[in-house]
Amino acid sequence: MSQENTTKFSFPTETVQLPSKGLLYPKDNALSSGTIEMKYMTAREEDILTNINLLKQGLAIDKVLQALIKSPINYEDLLLCDKNAILISGRILAYGKDYTFGYLNPNTEQEERITIDISKFENKEVDYSLYENKNEFSFVLPNSKNTLTFKLLTHGDSKKIDSELKGLKKIGTGGELTTRLKYQILSVNGDYEQKTVREFVDNYLLSIDANAFRNYISEITPDLDLKVSFTLSDGTEVKDINLPFELDFFFPGSRL
Repeated sequence: MSQENTTKFSFPTETVQLPSKGLLYPKDNALSSGTIEMKYMTAREEDILTNINLLKQGLAIDKVLQALIKSPINYEDLLLCDKNAILISGRILAYGKDYTFGYLNPNTEQEERITIDISKFENKEVDYSLYENKNEFSFVLPNSKNTLTFKLLTHGDSKKIDSELKGLKKIGTGGELTTRLKYQILSVNGDYEQKTVREFVDNYLLSIDANAFRNYISEITPDLDLKVSFTLSDGTEVKDINLPFELDFFFPGSRL
């Protein structure tokens, strides 16, 4: 009679610092710790990345990130700005810190392969004193003087926005900018009714105010600074461009 193999396999995990430092989550939310624990990728997660159905639905990367997270969090609660840090960390834990992407040299009109160390990204500078374990902020529109309260979007919000946009596309109405604002704005002049918010966005939000509002949101949003700089083969310096997220980011070798 053979003895049952009870060997336990273990593998390393890493602690990931969230750009929000957990200060935008209620204190009873596990994400308020400001960190999450993630494990290294295995062949099982690679199977998820190559699942055709999940790829077609745009769900593969989220499924992988959920599988890599070991902390007991609700993924729906995760702020999109914090999700960026998890995405970068997931890529490092899967394939290492070096990421190679293509960049067209404007002088030679030839694509060059650029390799950067994505472990070097740091948090952008924000005023953390604005965060009080509550995802709600206030902004007075500079022209109409209406006062808005708003939140930073979560993964759960993003899913709802995508679903609504798909429905709007079928009937040929609506747009991404206004739809996002309808989920981001919580109240107008103290009125938290969703009907009021939607009516305001559709009919009364001036373009000049909307632009100022979006700039303020960007200013206060914690995130990784994903700008990169590098030198091309002919000595041309490229500075502070947004990190290109190519297919290679989570599928190294896919260009081969």
